[in-house]
Amino acid sequence: MGARYFRQVRKKIGWSQQRAAAELGLSQSYVSMLENGARLLPPEVARRMVHAYKLSPVSLPLPRESWDPKAADPDQLAADLAGLGYPGFAYRRKRRSQKNPSEVLLTALASAELEARLFEALPWLVLQYWNMDREWLVHQAKLHDLQNRLGFVVTLAKSAAQKAVPANAERGTALESLESALKHSLLAREEPLGKPTLSEAEQKWLRKYRSKEAREWNLLTNWRSEALRYVA
Repeated sequence: MGARYFRQVRKKIGWSQQRAAAELGLSQSYVSMLENGARLLPPEVARRMVHAYKLSPVSLPLPRESWDPKAADPDQLAADLAGLGYPGFAYRRKRRSQKNPSEVLLTALASAELEARLFEALPWLVLQYWNMDREWLVHQAKLHDLQNRLGFVVTLAKSAAQKAVPANAERGTALESLESALKHSLLAREEPLGKPTLSEAEQKWLRKYRSKEAREWNLLTNWRSEALRYVA
């Protein structure tokens, strides 16, 4: 999100530049330069604006071309998910997330080994923050060969959303669009999800009993939408 967007939000909530500057710990002249494009908007200031203006975490700055998902620490992922409001980790919630849900989602999916309690949160994340930056998600998924994993999570989320009452047509359309964009770059190779390696017996069992959705996305996993405990 650029400075122009944050200027519009500031005006919408009825804050003057002086009020915003005081809340953000900045000078009024600096806020003015940011909003007028005379200064680049630093990611840290953008984060402050998101929290001060009480915006959705999807407005938090996203890494750009140089982003590379590092090995995810399970405790940090749980803390990030708790900060985004995931009910399964409500007991860990201390403050709002400092990360965009899109980054948390792809960081988790890039993990070679992902605990079940963490994977289960991902369809919820997609449902809760269905208006994530689709262009960024698809681009980064392709760069890091995560399109099959992401597509599977989106499909699980879409299936869960269809059971929600009342239905959210806008969310359904957004998930359909994201799923379609990922299917265009489907990887032909088959891979396990959540575990780095599987025995031959495990692979054989999963090929036989995995869900239709897992088969569509060339994944070896027994996850199904009906196994999800939390639906946003």
